[in-house]
Amino acid sequence: MTDTPPTPLPAAKPAANGPREQLNTLLVAGEALVCHGLQHRLYALIHRRKVTAATTARFIHMTRPLLGGYHPVDIRWQDLKDARITVGMFTASLAVTYYANRSDTAAGDGDERTLRCASLTIEAAQGLYRECQAQELAWREKRRVRTMEEMRASSGGVQIATGVYGPGGTGGGFEEPPRLATSAASASASASTRDDPVERLSRARAMLKEGLITDAEYEAIKARVVGGL
Repeated sequence: MTDTPPTPLPAAKPAANGPREQLNTLLVAGEALVCHGLQHRLYALIHRRKVTAATTARFIHMTRPLLGGYHPVDIRWQDLKDARITVGMFTASLAVTYYANRSDTAAGDGDERTLRCASLTIEAAQGLYRECQAQELAWREKRRVRTMEEMRASSGGVQIATGVYGPGGTGGGFEEPPRLATSAASASASASTRDDPVERLSRARAMLKEGLITDAEYEAIKARVVGGL
């Protein structure tokens, strides 16, 4: 009687609900995972429940309950204000400060909030911190350029001279139509508000305080404003 060899068991497949797989389900088209970190095993009761990740578009902190599922919190890179790392003997923590309802324009920061990611492995926390710093610097420069463009647009209105076509002028004595006169008066009032030296200096000081311009750029703006008085 010939013994039939036992049929080998199929190789075990990785769990479909692992942290990396759960992160991938959150990514949108064109978004890629840059780095991620798990909660240190010493501080997880059953398994590594907290996952923190950085993608090409946002920062994600995900809590995985004991009974399954996950609860993510994500922060757009343009909303990031600051990131701080604290490294201990075995673990590290990351504190991310961001604007909760920031406008997509350069102005208007919104309410500040802080997300704390504790008990991360040191290597993972350092990688996440480096990515946060790189994104913060990149978006700070983008906001600085955008704010300068908005300032130039707000102070570069079209000046319409009044009286050119008034009686006795070089236009042959034609009177200015009422609609044109109203538009010219409105444009003149708006331009005078935008060109107000106090307002321009106030905007420049606000930009300097937010780090959108350097001290040298602020002094250059101040000199131009004062020189135009």
